[in-house]
Amino acid sequence: MSWRIVYVEKSDYISSYLDNLKIKKGIDEIKIPFSDINSIIIDNNQTTITTGLINKCVEYKINLVICDYFHLPSSILLPYSGNYQTSLVLFNQLNWKKESKEYIWKEIVKAKIFNQKTVLRLTHKSTEIIDLLEKYMNEVGEGDVTNREGLAAKSYFRELFGKDFNRNEDNIINASLNYGYSIIRSQICRSLVARGLNPHFGIFHKGIGNGFNLADDLIEVYRPIVDLWVYRNINNYDIFNKDIRINLINLTTKKIRYGNSNITIINSINSFINQIIDFFETGIISEMVIPNVEYNE
Repeated sequence: MSWRIVYVEKSDYISSYLDNLKIKKGIDEIKIPFSDINSIIIDNNQTTITTGLINKCVEYKINLVICDYFHLPSSILLPYSGNYQTSLVLFNQLNWKKESKEYIWKEIVKAKIFNQKTVLRLTHKSTEIIDLLEKYMNEVGEGDVTNREGLAAKSYFRELFGKDFNRNEDNIINASLNYGYSIIRSQICRSLVARGLNPHFGIFHKGIGNGFNLADDLIEVYRPIVDLWVYRNINNYDIFNKDIRINLINLTTKKIRYGNSNITIINSINSFINQIIDFFETGIISEMVIPNVEYNE
């Protein structure tokens, strides 16, 4: 499994050289084997990228992320076909039963609220709000038609970041949350495509202008991991800067408890997606295994 995440901030030119990524700045250059690379994140609007590099990223299933002028991921390179059975897998995906999607969405929402509850417990927040989230979690029904997810999120964020906190405000907390979510979203997309799935077609999310509906479904259980990092670290910064971005990128390489194993967040994403797909293929899921929000430092 490839493991390196390459963050490119200062480079004139990046290309492929044999089976290596070549990064050039002036007369200086470095080379990194493609086989070692999980992701390349380009955060420099002046960098030139060759088509040879793009094709190598596709060949090695490297997650190539381009950031905008505000340093937020704006696009992801996804292979046209990521699996030798892509057509068959897509056919099955398009025929997932409505009842199965409503059931799995219920389980995803319950897992998300459970992890939010864990974050509040780890940060020593109000037991009253923790109990409220427990209540919402137990009330989640098929398809979450009563929107327990939304109610839980409102109470959770206000307890974690303050009663006046609003997810729509332009501030360092929201910028950090959005960046961290985007990085994990890109990793989920990479894994989905590798399984032959199309991220456009979701379980719950159905936005016609959203190319990542399925990733936006599955990321829900991972959001609290980002929330926890931001809560623990954001007071060390005055502005949303490079150091925050690097740390949020590196967060995906941290190890967490997943089932009976300690594995990186990136690897847990593969395992989490596998169990979701297995459910749709077999109709059997005894208990959803979810990532633990507590990561190693």
